[in-house]
Amino acid sequence: MPLIALTGGIASGKSTIARRLAEHGAVVVDADQIVRDVQAPGSPVLARIAEEFGGDVLTSTGELDRAALGALVFGDAERLAALNAIVHPAVRAESQRRFDDAFARDPQAVVVYDVPLLVEARVDDPWDLVVVAHAPASDRLRRLVSLRGMDAAAAQARIDAQVSDDRRLAIADVVIDTGGSIEHTREQTDALWERVRAR
Repeated sequence: MPLIALTGGIASGKSTIARRLAEHGAVVVDADQIVRDVQAPGSPVLARIAEEFGGDVLTSTGELDRAALGALVFGDAERLAALNAIVHPAVRAESQRRFDDAFARDPQAVVVYDVPLLVEARVDDPWDLVVVAHAPASDRLRRLVSLRGMDAAAAQARIDAQVSDDRRLAIADVVIDTGGSIEHTREQTDALWERVRAR
């Protein structure tokens, strides 16, 4: 019942790896989806965010206005820390519930936690394996511009706001080089799957 953390910088190809592992039968738990779930309208987390940052971070329908919240915390370490203090414990509890549920349904399951902020928030958790999707920052910048339509300055700011590649690579048990073709990424992911199943 391995529990694998899968991380990588923005536009690193992490989702391609997660999809491939899911095709093989892994249970993928998506940290970004959990963040959205715990911040849903009516949730205690959303109420605390609105209390901390003001009603302007809510839309007219009572949902979180991610752009408005992002504008308040981006580049402000103190406000970001305040947001993380609200969100991270809820995400940790909900992710653990989903891990436990997956293993209760199948004790032999391979559970993959797709988590962008592993280094920042969960690095000391007891993972059986830490997998890092890695592509040069120049490749990731190009993907953000060409595939996601971001302008180059905004894309660079997003990359710069994340922890360095060196810090991510330092915690890796396995590095999947995503700088080449998607097929090459899938081949490395297939090899990882074989390694995990053989354990």
